Amino acid sequence: MQWLAEICVTRPVFATMLILSLVTVGVFSFFSLGVDLFPKIDFPTITITVINPGASPQEVETEVTDKIEEAVNNISGIDELRSTSIEGISQVFIQFVLEKDVNVAAQEAENRVQTVIPNLPDTAEQPTVQKLDTDAAPVLRIVVSAPESLRDVTDTADKKIKRRLESVNGVGQITIIGGRERQINVWIDPDKLRSYNITAGEVSNALKIQNIEFPSGRLDEGQTETSVRTLGKIKKPEEFANIVVATRGTYSVKIKDLGYVEDGAEEIRTQALLNGQPAVTLIVSKQSGQNTVAVAKEIKSRIIDIQKTLPGNYKVEIIGDNSIFIENSLHSIEEHLIVGGILAAIVVFLFLWNIRTTFIAALAIPTSIISTFALMYAMGYTLNSITMLSLTLMVGIVIDDAIVVLENIYRYVEEKGMNPFQAAIEGTKEIGLAVLATTLSLMAVFVPIGFMQGIVGRFMSSFGLTASFAVGVSLIVSFTLTPMLAARLIKSPKPKVQSPEPEELEIHGDGMLMSDEEIANRKGQRTKDKGQSSKDSWFYARIDATYTWLLKFSMGHRWVIVTLCVLVFLSIVPLFMFVGKNFLPVDDQSQFEIAVRAPEGSSLQASTVLMERIATDVRKMAGVTDTLITIGGGQQQVVNSGSIYVKLSDISQRTKTQEQLMTDARALLQNYPKELRTAVQPVAAFSGGGQRNANVQFLISGPDLKVLEDYSAKILEKMRSSPDAVDVDSTLISG
Repeated sequence: MQWLAEICVTRPVFATMLILSLVTVGVFSFFSLGVDLFPKIDFPTITITVINPGASPQEVETEVTDKIEEAVNNISGIDELRSTSIEGISQVFIQFVLEKDVNVAAQEAENRVQTVIPNLPDTAEQPTVQKLDTDAAPVLRIVVSAPESLRDVTDTADKKIKRRLESVNGVGQITIIGGRERQINVWIDPDKLRSYNITAGEVSNALKIQNIEFPSGRLDEGQTETSVRTLGKIKKPEEFANIVVATRGTYSVKIKDLGYVEDGAEEIRTQALLNGQPAVTLIVSKQSGQNTVAVAKEIKSRIIDIQKTLPGNYKVEIIGDNSIFIENSLHSIEEHLIVGGILAAIVVFLFLWNIRTTFIAALAIPTSIISTFALMYAMGYTLNSITMLSLTLMVGIVIDDAIVVLENIYRYVEEKGMNPFQAAIEGTKEIGLAVLATTLSLMAVFVPIGFMQGIVGRFMSSFGLTASFAVGVSLIVSFTLTPMLAARLIKSPKPKVQSPEPEELEIHGDGMLMSDEEIANRKGQRTKDKGQSSKDSWFYARIDATYTWLLKFSMGHRWVIVTLCVLVFLSIVPLFMFVGKNFLPVDDQSQFEIAVRAPEGSSLQASTVLMERIATDVRKMAGVTDTLITIGGGQQQVVNSGSIYVKLSDISQRTKTQEQLMTDARALLQNYPKELRTAVQPVAAFSGGGQRNANVQFLISGPDLKVLEDYSAKILEKMRSSPDAVDVDSTLISG
């Protein structure tokens, strides 16, 4: 690499263009990088869902789940096969080994499922095969409310808000919870059905047959051809009353003879309440790999425009916004990155005590960091907590190479009186191999992290490669930009004028001769004065003396140093045992959720009243700003199960942390019946795959469900007796 330094010193334009090209690509890459909380992780997990309305869990298991599992069980690379059978819904979760390509796995599962469709019940819907998308967690929770009927609010939320937001770039799915769509209800009197000897099935068939449009072929007329359609769709709700159900003699029995038609709304199976008031909630998820912050900003901007087109009594609020925590986290890391760079430059200045040399060394920090954005863009990385942590860590490392090279060049200029141009070449050449070895040793630590296997490797891969590239760029900077600038910014040494020492007079001013001791003291005083006037007088003398003492002590007591090193190394084991361990950091996101499942058989109204009681108590807690209840969401639409989303004020505006408030919420839930199944948990960063948002999960299996139920009850009882276990629950639901 010494030849590169010599070229850059003699050809400064080449060195400047080389570094500028890296920085320019890095700058443009920075503005193209996505922003998210964690790196994009692809877990090879497939979910197969089959809906069979009205079927019991046992029927779903035998008629649907078992057949799906049998069909997909022999796909290569399966690590775990799980299933859940509940009323009306079967879900089969296939977790493959990490090496399996998720797209190939999804296609294989789709092909196997197609072969079993003819064997499924006629009432079952078409199976859906979905890949696990870690980005499927909600980005925004939007609440629409107005002093209107729930049907009108739902219609407005669907047609004027949801459909316009779906066109926003990056929006994946928008789910409406708590809405009630328009529906034409036909109410039949059973007594009238019996009087006309008509069944409910005949009424249903009549409605299907006489409310339909279908193609009827073509009509050829010489040189023209016309497409024919049978127009049978009913245009107005009141026309349903004239549909003929059956004929009794010469009289046609119509719907209006059996009951009446209502232009109403569908049966309520979901519910949403914001601070106790009914509302319609839109759960917005982004597309996989999209910029969370950018998507959220675009949606907020679009909502402002939509609000202007809505009636004045309609209110659109954003209650949950995951992008706020992501943005604040990245801003905090960016601030640390900048402050760290400034502090590193200040430390260098304190030791070099020269603005020019400090500028040369400090320039390596922004150059290396900005250039690293180019690799991140090429590798498909995002600006997230992992990659930004890597860059923050590199602030103190990327400047090392430049400092070593610069200090050696400065030594050639100051001690040997060499010209800065020649010193830049010779100084870099002398230290080049050592700098290269140092950089390679750092890369030998970080590069293997980029190729780690397993789940941890999926997260830390971007960390290792980002750090390695930053260190690599710092090496290039130290061999190109640093010697080039040093050759031009370091001042040439002033020629030293050798003045003869004045002959020491050995007589006093009164003519008396001085003693040898007095002469030695006077010489020592002059030497001391010269030392204090130099740059490295008092401060550096103390550092030099301390370092020299430590070095002499270490070399003279080698076994002491070796013993201390061994003790420090062995202390890793006990210290590791005392340090907390977690896969993801526990952050205060100013939000959490309370999952609630009422006793089996509870109606939607009963579940709503119960959860609103809990939400009312939670809103009384200091630091809670809003609560959003959602019941019956998702494909299952279980009316006795829902969640309470709790929004907290900013951490700077409350005295308790999120964890403390969650503990208070658990204590509050102790006042409710034990039959209530609850869990207080952070808002999930990842969702899908059939996994619950729990830190520890146990799986017990066996052929007898009754025995498993008994075992699980005993395990739950034992767990609940532990003070360290909270939110203990089981996936088994009886009733």
